[in-house]
Amino acid sequence: MSKSKRANACDISPKVRKVVRERDGGRCIFCYHAGEPNAHFISRARLGLGIEENVVTLCAQHHYDLDHGKDEELQEQIMGAIREYLEKEYPGFPDSKRLYNKYAWMEDK
Repeated sequence: MSKSKRANACDISPKVRKVVRERDGGRCIFCYHAGEPNAHFISRARLGLGIEENVVTLCAQHHYDLDHGKDEELQEQIMGAIREYLEKEYPGFPDSKRLYNKYAWMEDK
């Protein structure tokens, strides 16, 4: 069974993982421990794309804290750090370009 276009667009491809791993040095952008490039800034549930401008490296603990943690203050701190980091790496990149848009092809015309 093949995945939908949306699911494919929101997945993080091996190519993007490689680019993000190199960009982030294989370290959590929050605590600098070893991590994986597997965290969406705008989540998949909110239609966040699996693009390098929307993905960062987090350690397993901070990825869990971000997705499932009960500490809202910590979640806000992690999200703030991710936003700041991505803004530094991609100045002026709009959040709208981090979202899946099934009609994006129409905008190019």
